[in-house]
Amino acid sequence: MGFTHFDEQGNAWMVDVGEKADTVREATAKGSIFMSRECLEMVMAGTMKKGDVLGVARVAGIMGAKRTSELIPLCHILNLTKLTIDFTVREETNEIEAACTAKLTGKTGVEMEALTGVSVALLTIYDMCKAVDKSMEIGKIHLEHKSGGKSGEFINERFLRENH
Repeated sequence: MGFTHFDEQGNAWMVDVGEKADTVREATAKGSIFMSRECLEMVMAGTMKKGDVLGVARVAGIMGAKRTSELIPLCHILNLTKLTIDFTVREETNEIEAACTAKLTGKTGVEMEALTGVSVALLTIYDMCKAVDKSMEIGKIHLEHKSGGKSGEFINERFLRENH
């Protein structure tokens, strides 16, 4: 399969999705931020000086996902119908996992919106916690699942195997 964002001369272009059928499309992306035990305890206790870290990161992730087409040059502007950001705290690894689910009924998928939402949420956690721990590490950002459209359902088996 070739790249769809280039014409015959190799110029970048936004794919024409005008003829595609509207279908329900959904995608979930995940990623993690790893931090010191002290920092994680402050996040969980709500004692970080900048306030409710996960609450602010949730709103930031939703806002970021909504602006994906402004950040990623060839992404379409989408009329999203659902955006969620959820967090799982894993005390044994000093990790906060973020999950973003994006949904719409339309002509193109929402994978990039889910990935952007996760990334912005994790970056917001870093920003709110950097006074306590500048060595935090963001990683494991991946598409976990997508459904809808011509290519149908995708489940990222690699990450399911590695994390279960």
